Amino acid sequence: MARIRLGTEADVPRALAIWRAAVDATHGFLSPAHRAEIDAIVAEQFLPHVPLWLVEDEAGTVQGFLALDGDMIDALFVDPAAHGRGFGSALVAHALSLSPDARVDANAQADNALPFYLARGFEVVGRSESDPQGRPYPIIHLRYPG
Repeated sequence: MARIRLGTEADVPRALAIWRAAVDATHGFLSPAHRAEIDAIVAEQFLPHVPLWLVEDEAGTVQGFLALDGDMIDALFVDPAAHGRGFGSALVAHALSLSPDARVDANAQADNALPFYLARGFEVVGRSESDPQGRPYPIIHLRYPG
């Protein structure tokens, strides 16, 4: 059974390791320069400064995390070794319990992201041809019709 808990500063290294493994597994389309640039932002400016919700397995090992800002899911990543075990679904359910009309942006080139959110009831509400920093990675905007 997955358990959700609020993260602490001590959880940031595990969250970063999950983020890196997940991006390596699903974001091969990123240029090496963009990958390094985004990694630095996530490691230094994002993860240490946002509230993180963590999902743990039965043994207490953190298998994924969620960053929620109001109704926006800013990040949801699961360790690729634990994909398909319900941890991502548990994090989405937790986000929806906090914000029933949650929004999320999914990278169009990460072929697992859009199907994941659509399967959990999110609906496409728009598309941008570049990411928020202007990099050439199309973004699909979704909202839960809560």
